[in-house]
Amino acid sequence: MENSYIESFNGRLRDECLNVEVFLDLADAQWKIEQWRRDYNEQRPHSALADRTPQEFALAATQLSFGLSAAERPKDLTQDVVCVEELK
Repeated sequence: MENSYIESFNGRLRDECLNVEVFLDLADAQWKIEQWRRDYNEQRPHSALADRTPQEFALAATQLSFGLSAAERPKDLTQDVVCVEELK
């Protein structure tokens, strides 16, 4: 199941960023991909997250966690959230 998420993400990255943009140099590529990553994680709703952004989903999960006792809290609140890590 996890592989399908990765393949879906890779297809989106390629279709929406890599095939659309022209990269002049490494710094330009990093900047353009970072802009796409921010849009993907902070602006775009995801159907798998009930049409919320990953950022909204993580915030809701965190707020829910504070309302639960320690025994009721899940171990990893963001295991279903697919976020693109920042480029280093």
